[in-house]
Amino acid sequence: MADRNVRNAGFGSSGIQAGSLASHMMSEEAKSSGGGVRSGGPTATLQEMGARGSTHSSGFTSSGISSGSRASDMMSQEAKSHGGGVPSGGTTSTVQSI
Repeated sequence: MADRNVRNAGFGSSGIQAGSLASHMMSEEAKSSGGGVRSGGPTATLQEMGARGSTHSSGFTSSGISSGSRASDMMSQEAKSHGGGVPSGGTTSTVQSI
């Protein structure tokens, strides 16, 4: 995942940019969870990366998720909590797509 993709989506060091993909994601995630954005969810994860200004150590890459990385841990935990699969629209798939 490129840093520019995270920035271009609207996740940055000063917060989520109004009118961006990031703000739309935050709105939809909040609506689906009853009004809040959960820690560890797609919006929070991407915003954390945007605030740091770097995605390089996360393990989300253009060729897939790196073995032994934070991304692989996230994918494993998400798969366990969903009976063995990673759901479309979940944290791992959303972050990997960006």
